[in-house]
Amino acid sequence: MARVFRALWWRSLRLSSSQFATETQAARGGSWLAAAAPVLAQRLAGDVEVRPGFLSRQEEETLCRELEPGLRRLRYERQHWDGAIHGFRETEKLRWTKESSEILQRVRDAAFPPGVPQLSLVHVLDLEKSGYIKPHIDSIKFCGSTIAGLCLLSSSVMRLVSEENQEDWVDLLLERRCLYILRGRARYEFTHQILRDEDSFFNGQQVSRDRRISVICRNLPDSADPAQRSLP
Repeated sequence: MARVFRALWWRSLRLSSSQFATETQAARGGSWLAAAAPVLAQRLAGDVEVRPGFLSRQEEETLCRELEPGLRRLRYERQHWDGAIHGFRETEKLRWTKESSEILQRVRDAAFPPGVPQLSLVHVLDLEKSGYIKPHIDSIKFCGSTIAGLCLLSSSVMRLVSEENQEDWVDLLLERRCLYILRGRARYEFTHQILRDEDSFFNGQQVSRDRRISVICRNLPDSADPAQRSLP
């Protein structure tokens, strides 16, 4: 019965996405956002941003070439420490080549105002094809009000769901080589997740998932030790 309910629930979300996407996308001026109702797009205006084609193919290859040796030494895990991720490898990276550093600086310039203290370590998350990220809100102990991520190797769908009402959801189409940014209310009032391959639909269309690497920059929590506030 639980499986039947989940299947019907996902189907209703897909149909709702198709029903409201045209009006919502017109309100946001883009084709990367669909929502349960247009008012949700207005509620998150300025707090959610996706920039398709942020990376060139060559830039994607540059990052992957630098990351792959370290990732190969890790094994895919089935259980994250907080239970939020399945089928993943992850690491944090401080030192980058000049080429990769220039790419990451573009991410920082796009996502963070000048002078905002940022985490020096860049979070790297490698999801296998069958991997997924469950609904969660990042702990305020580890990062601040903004996260900015690059999507490498595969497109995917990120779903945001309101903590107050689970019928209030927003889907983001994260195309390969895009940059996504979550700020403020999108970070603290909505859970976010990466849908598993079999549930990966946007505006009624399937978005096939494969292995996906995300490279994520974050700002420091407001309460962080000023001595730790350094940029790479």
